[in-house]
Amino acid sequence: MDTTHCAVDGWVDAIPVPGPRDTATFDLVVRPADIDALDDDAPDTIVTCTSGDPRITHELLTGIQPGDLLRATGTLVQPSAPGDPARLTVDALEVLDTALVPVLGDMVIDRYGDYVVIFDADRDQVPVFTAHGTWLGLADNPDAITTLIEIHERVSRGDA
Repeated sequence: MDTTHCAVDGWVDAIPVPGPRDTATFDLVVRPADIDALDDDAPDTIVTCTSGDPRITHELLTGIQPGDLLRATGTLVQPSAPGDPARLTVDALEVLDTALVPVLGDMVIDRYGDYVVIFDADRDQVPVFTAHGTWLGLADNPDAITTLIEIHERVSRGDA
């Protein structure tokens, strides 16, 4: 596998999401500097980024939105097959420019104290995470969110 330490500038494609083991994942849309020399229908390059650094994860989950221009520095792993996205493990993140207007569309992130939930208009189920990005589970519907949180609190405190 071919790896390189580099910095990549690109726009955030969608709201960063919490991943396993206190990580956050997001996609960057990267365009070459000589964009005018490319065909109009040339595809953008997508780089899938992941970070386990608590400071970066917090910033991604609370302050980054689609359309933000970022410089992500870390270890780039080239795709194993043509058409697959490159993967970047981010160890430094810099916001170069912010999007003008939040782009949430039909998806809304909300906070329940120390917990974060993601409401999607197309789904009844609601993903639930801690504010630090630890995955709790999928609530069957919005009414089941508090039950999932209560179960997590009992188990994490050893009361269950």
